[in-house]
Amino acid sequence: MRTADYAAARLAGWTRPVRRGAAVPLAANTASAGISVVIPSRDGKALLEAQLAGVARDLADMAGEIIVIDNGSSDGTAEWLRGTYPRIAIEVSAEPLSFAAAVNRGIRRARFSHVCLLNNDMAIEPGFFAALLRPFRAVPDVFCATAQIRFPPGVRREETGKAVMAQGAPEDFPVRCDEPLAGEDGTWVLYGSGGCSAYDAAKLRALGGVDEAYAPAYVEDLDLGYRAWLRGWPSVYVAGAVVEHRHRATTSRYYSQRQLAGMLEVNYLKFLVRAIASPRVFRRLWRQALDRLRLRAPSDPAARAALHGAARYALAGGTANAPVGRQESPPWWGRLQTANPEESLLALTDGSIACFPGRAASGKSPVLITARGLESAASADTGDAVLLIRVNQLEPPPADLLARYAEIVEARTDAAFDAAVKWIKRKWRM
Repeated sequence: MRTADYAAARLAGWTRPVRRGAAVPLAANTASAGISVVIPSRDGKALLEAQLAGVARDLADMAGEIIVIDNGSSDGTAEWLRGTYPRIAIEVSAEPLSFAAAVNRGIRRARFSHVCLLNNDMAIEPGFFAALLRPFRAVPDVFCATAQIRFPPGVRREETGKAVMAQGAPEDFPVRCDEPLAGEDGTWVLYGSGGCSAYDAAKLRALGGVDEAYAPAYVEDLDLGYRAWLRGWPSVYVAGAVVEHRHRATTSRYYSQRQLAGMLEVNYLKFLVRAIASPRVFRRLWRQALDRLRLRAPSDPAARAALHGAARYALAGGTANAPVGRQESPPWWGRLQTANPEESLLALTDGSIACFPGRAASGKSPVLITARGLESAASADTGDAVLLIRVNQLEPPPADLLARYAEIVEARTDAAFDAAVKWIKRKWRM
């Protein structure tokens, strides 16, 4: 059966129906400057009691609002909120919604220029929102700024905020979070975690919000970030915005570990079908995904079930009842000096890049200096010089070298080095 499932899925990948449509134009972000914090919560009154006071304090000195989606709760969340936090906006759904459907209700209601999606099991550190908003002022066209994620003492750090697409062993899941290096900040990432990231509200709406095909949860944030990259809108890691994740404090109450693993496997296949635009890139990633599922299927029920349904997902555009292939034609493709812009994007976000802020910008015209190895990096006294170094291993640059540059970017592969040139020039308006 697994052999037949694999063969059918491979064939379906070659015949994936795709309908290209014009990208939805980006409207001017005319909303008031500030941040709308959207928190979905299902029977999460205790988590909100622990979290909301810190959120409110962190918003006290800026324009903002809190919107809680009371998502099918039976623990009196809405009544408690009305009595304790009367200024918080509440969206109530009598029945539990998927994560995407829940946060989309909050996104539609948001009044400010930026939207932060925050899980109710995330405890923020002071200065969280101010740190998340800084990249939107400093980096052109940023779509998403995502936080540094930590875990309680003694809990393995499963997420960090530095999300990359990079498969190690053939059986490894193709998306992972790398451990940030000391001093690393502003590195381009594949996507921002849907539980602790800020988004440009106008861009978020131009993308149609969070795709509700990914029910009940998982991978919707990967899909969102990738679709933004296809529009030329980057996501960046923000070291100074720190949260502690009380991991799966909500989902683990309603789903078994086996069910959660199944959601992840199936929704990753849906992501490939729904978001990858290049046929060549899709077929490569699709085959890698199927090969991995076939390896894992003998001992992993979630992989076995995902492989069994893979052909159906490919032919139906991601789900059996979803609109077929709704990828947008990115208007910026023709301007990229590369044979395949999606390959360049994946090279930039595969864990081969690290960015390190240096000395304060002087306001002079920035220049880009490239080098092969730290030993060949020349000193610079040209104002806002940015150094791009091809290295064999990512590691924090020496302090004396950082003091000479506005930023140092390390690239571990030639493909990442080439991709970084374009995005450095764009970031620094060279």
